[in-house]
Amino acid sequence: MASTIERMFVLGIDPGLTRCGYGLVEGSFEGVETFRAVRAGTIETDPKMPVEQRLRQLHVELDQLLKETTPNAVAVERVFYQRNANTAISVAQASGVAIALVDGPDVAVRQFTAQQVKLAVTGYGAASKSQVQGMVARLCGLSEIPRPADAADALALGIAYFMIVRIERRYPLGSLT
Repeated sequence: MASTIERMFVLGIDPGLTRCGYGLVEGSFEGVETFRAVRAGTIETDPKMPVEQRLRQLHVELDQLLKETTPNAVAVERVFYQRNANTAISVAQASGVAIALVDGPDVAVRQFTAQQVKLAVTGYGAASKSQVQGMVARLCGLSEIPRPADAADALALGIAYFMIVRIERRYPLGSLT
């Protein structure tokens, strides 16, 4: 009797206050690396609104998304470096909202830098956005690159979760000594 491969769902979140990308990816940690883009899009807030209202809107819409998709894990982009301090602050605020909304100990939450995502998805940590988006389409068997770019970036985060956790499971840090 053949064993079945456990499939799971990872919600990638590319945080932003004006545009927050999301992408639900189905995959596994076993067998061939195949992924399915289940759902992707963006949550947009009006830059003319006060920050508090925009964060509230993001909170409500992300909460609804998490309830609808019931992911097994959530991968959020970590702000590592931003040239614009205001952008870094708003991205960090959006990231905090997303992380705080993950409900329960059964849902893993991980944060990855853009470089970690690029390395996991393309094998090259300095890959261009278009290279990452092209690999997302290829790995998910899509005929075209997902749009908008924030949605493709969120799908890349979901794929990166699978790739990174797969390696961590195969090569635990304690086994290297």
